[in-house]
Amino acid sequence: MASKASIFANFRVPSPSEPQPRDDLTHVELTWIAKQFEHWIRFGRIAHDRIVSRRTRIASFRPGIIFAFVRWAANAHGTISSQIEIVRAVSPGEAYTTLPFVSPGGEILLSIHGWPKVEQALRAIDAVEALGIDPCDAAPDHWRHVHNRLTAGYRPRAYTLARHRAWLLRAKVPA
Repeated sequence: MASKASIFANFRVPSPSEPQPRDDLTHVELTWIAKQFEHWIRFGRIAHDRIVSRRTRIASFRPGIIFAFVRWAANAHGTISSQIEIVRAVSPGEAYTTLPFVSPGGEILLSIHGWPKVEQALRAIDAVEALGIDPCDAAPDHWRHVHNRLTAGYRPRAYTLARHRAWLLRAKVPA
């Protein structure tokens, strides 16, 4: 058996003042252990996908891309946790909120916990797709609206083609 000294000979802890290497991507750790623990991307344009192990991979998103991250866990008695977050990947230097399994974090547009509400959020995503619109292209304000309505116990208003056209026109206007 190797000594501790030889095992840790090449291990170095960077000093806090040393700049940390970082790319411009937002990385999401996805895990799948059937019927126990599942993390998956419901929608979003993945820029890079890296397989870590049979059960884990890292999906990476470019700044500005909107994606939905679903987390679910169960035990012998059934579901113990279900959550969905719709997040906008941020650029370096931009403010963000930290999230479990998301590095560095992102702008949270929707965050829902509990299966009944998660199911409603998934239906809202399906409704946008039914219009022929990729959910990551939908107006970020729509996902905030869905979050607020579901959190308050109300049904969200439907996303429409007219609202989508208005969003596309607004996005073209320089800031």
